[in-house]
Amino acid sequence: MATRRRAVVPQQPREEADRTVTQPGERAESSTPRPTRPRFRKPASLTFEPPMASVDAEHFFGLESLADPEELLARATDLAIAFREAADRAVEYQAMAAARLTDPRRFDRLTDAALAERAEWTEDYARRMVDFGRRLERGDPDEEE
Repeated sequence: MATRRRAVVPQQPREEADRTVTQPGERAESSTPRPTRPRFRKPASLTFEPPMASVDAEHFFGLESLADPEELLARATDLAIAFREAADRAVEYQAMAAARLTDPRRFDRLTDAALAERAEWTEDYARRMVDFGRRLERGDPDEEE
């Protein structure tokens, strides 16, 4: 049988190898110039599709798993308050958008009727939302005109 010989790789002397090691905070000296702009890595491609979040009518923020009625009441009340505040905030943004869309300084402003049609409101409600939005933008939402 023929025996295989391993290739011999020349090793650097120990002194030269030690000079190339840098300590934390030190910059390594390089003989090749570095590019002037940063190089960004490409994002890795997904090898699978992430699972869709299942929406189950039986599970609502984990309330169905709470056995203690006091804890259930407290958690449900917290959720109701949070949703109410989010709805109020969304209405304020609707009002500000309505005021901006009907601003007379805009060349492409909407009429109250066009705004009402677009937002699926009545024309009277659209006028009130525009007024409310203008008050919000001025910084006095509680002022009645």
